[in-house]
Amino acid sequence: MNSVSRSGRRALVATAGITATALALSACGGDDGDGGGSGGGDSLIVGTTDKITTIDPAGSYDNGSFAVMNQVYPFLMNTPLGSPDVEPDIAESAEFTAPTEYTVTLKDGLTFANGNELTASDVKFSFDRMVAINDENGPASLLYNLDSVEAPDDTTVVFNLKSPDDQVFPQILSSPAGPIVDEDVFAADALTPDQEIVEGNAFAGPYAITNYDQNNLVSYEAFEGYQGLLGAPETETVNVRYYADSSNLKLDVQEGNVDVAFRSLAATDVEDLRGDDSVTVVDGPGGEIRYITFNFNTQPYGATTPDADPAKALAVRQAAAHLIDREELADQVYKGTYTPLYSFVPEGLTGAVEPLLEKYGDGSGGPDVEAARQVLEAAGVQTPVELDLQYSNDHYGPSSGDEYALIKDQLESSGLFTVNLQTTEWVQYSKDRTTDVYPAYQLGWFPDYSDADNYLTPFFLTENFLSNHYSDQQVNDLILEQATTTDPAERQALIERIQGEVADDLSTLPYLQGAQVAVTGTDVQGAEDTLDSSFKFRYGALSKG
Repeated sequence: MNSVSRSGRRALVATAGITATALALSACGGDDGDGGGSGGGDSLIVGTTDKITTIDPAGSYDNGSFAVMNQVYPFLMNTPLGSPDVEPDIAESAEFTAPTEYTVTLKDGLTFANGNELTASDVKFSFDRMVAINDENGPASLLYNLDSVEAPDDTTVVFNLKSPDDQVFPQILSSPAGPIVDEDVFAADALTPDQEIVEGNAFAGPYAITNYDQNNLVSYEAFEGYQGLLGAPETETVNVRYYADSSNLKLDVQEGNVDVAFRSLAATDVEDLRGDDSVTVVDGPGGEIRYITFNFNTQPYGATTPDADPAKALAVRQAAAHLIDREELADQVYKGTYTPLYSFVPEGLTGAVEPLLEKYGDGSGGPDVEAARQVLEAAGVQTPVELDLQYSNDHYGPSSGDEYALIKDQLESSGLFTVNLQTTEWVQYSKDRTTDVYPAYQLGWFPDYSDADNYLTPFFLTENFLSNHYSDQQVNDLILEQATTTDPAERQALIERIQGEVADDLSTLPYLQGAQVAVTGTDVQGAEDTLDSSFKFRYGALSKG
């Protein structure tokens, strides 16, 4: 270990980080992210409309924040470019040494960018704090099977699991629950402010952050000490600009002020850019889904409403499922960049079935007003049902307004609903949705790992990421069972059964599945390599010239 005391080390690191940040800010020359030209051969500019909530892994579970974490934090397991299958990252090896014991051996000589050694103690600390903090907007729910973590020596980590033969635990180590952080910079029992993380230079991934102006400009520099699976980045420095308006992002990538535009341009803009010779549109496999979440406490007839009635609440959810027209949403709003989704696990993953197609609408994918009317009448629900429906105007791309205006029209044109449509910016939205503010609301899901489990566990366990008060013991037990079933056919059958069960409950209503799309300058390479089925956009794969 470093000879400086733990408290002394932290103070020295913070001071060094402040100096480095000041130099970086000076070097930026006051660039505010709205203009200027592309960088040289050793630098790259990426533009996005995604938003960062926090870069503390314990406090965020969204794509915009995880996009940063993928660049700057190391993982025990990770996915190589072009593959969804996990392999050791900063680990030398990782294996089950007993049915409930997963042992990881770290590579020798690992360090953080601040000079601190990265040892098994940091790994244990990272997972212990994730579970202890259990932030309502964090990914701690993914660690539902983790009982305890041991660090018997500097390079050995032992994960003790509650249930044996966990088939997804190696994948979870590559997920938002898996970043390894510096125990001398991060707090053990509370979220650490972003600026303190940056000033502490607490990074050990392919890149370190040299300038951090949240949701305006983030600058990265390759970290030479990274010894992981992904290797050295193709580009030394990357600057990421954050846009409030996707039309400005489209203009900047066309004019060469941005080298790569990723998440999210309007579907009409992507369609237009496909015919522009000054840029290249790169498509990747789809794993993103869109869905409406129902809060079981505050939705119409929810548990804490004055006229609480579980049967009526279910009828409201079922009626909405009968009325959604997915084809219309995919065609009119997204011009085919999204396709209809009739299940909770997207098409293409093992175990995906379509119970929503069979149970709701006309049986062929279209809406059915009469079926919706009958389910409401049978439950004694008076119509029109007043539904407060919320969406984010800045997190899921510029078409969200059109998307939810059309959903409102689909529900109201039946005469069965009156929809109060409202919108909130993501930073506030992510806080409100977990505190029962929204009876029904938009969410999207960008997978943590390429397995059907990742579309079930975070949503439908009793203690879930949605915090929407959904709880079904049978579903809970089936999810835990599939995760530890070693026979592939038996596990697939369980996954299919779970989808049927949650289709009956409808705590969420999925309706679209989307592809990955990046727009680059014609001199940019590597986008097709990182737009893979791991669903992680790695800046280190990108190069220019």
